Amino acid sequence: MGRKSAKIADKKGAADKARGQVYTRALKDVFKASKSGSPEVGTNFLLRVAVERAKKLNVPKDNIDKAIKKGQGSDGVGYEDISYEGYGAGGVAIFVEASTDNPTRTVSNVRSSFKKCDGSLGVSGSLEFIFNRVAMFTIPAEGIEEDDFTLEMIDGGAEEVERSGDNFLVSGPMESFGAIQDKLQTLGVTPEEASLIRIPLNRKSIDDDDILDQIDRLIDLLEEDDDVVSVFHNLEEDDEDNG
Repeated sequence: MGRKSAKIADKKGAADKARGQVYTRALKDVFKASKSGSPEVGTNFLLRVAVERAKKLNVPKDNIDKAIKKGQGSDGVGYEDISYEGYGAGGVAIFVEASTDNPTRTVSNVRSSFKKCDGSLGVSGSLEFIFNRVAMFTIPAEGIEEDDFTLEMIDGGAEEVERSGDNFLVSGPMESFGAIQDKLQTLGVTPEEASLIRIPLNRKSIDDDDILDQIDRLIDLLEEDDDVVSVFHNLEEDDEDNG
């Protein structure tokens, strides 16, 4: 294979990997939403949001259906929600949310990922003072009058409504998630995304490229784990997406 062909192959491989990671993340959202309630998109608001998002990302229907069935435990296996807390290279805080049918396997894999990247797994509750759980909704802005919508969201329990490009970002305390969800349903508005996320209360600034590479590698390893649902960190970044 010539140098040019090798570069093309490398680019294709990177694109395939990126697409696979997008699919995986979307399917984990479908699984999580299905696990939280009904397997029917007509009655499970979060599942409808997750399925619509997966469809927009061109995730195959069979994969979506499998994720829904897995969330319902229809394979005869129950899944337990579990979280892991630790520090990556440079003291960056990492919070991992997982759903697993085998906690022993999952903790072993998560611990191994931390070790490979010069990090260490901590005890439960060790990062409680660093992250705050927040209800977050991403709403397409098209056709929505900002002032009226903002008032409706605040009435529904939101603390902040921010315009970001073509979307509104609606956030509030974790306890307000259900009320905001109900308000959106009343208004006939379906969000692009709806989830409980962990926002760092303080951030870690890192200038060392080697440490940044280690953090990127750790996050990639964790997100590639089938049992891991979400990864959050407190690394200060110019352009971050919460995890």
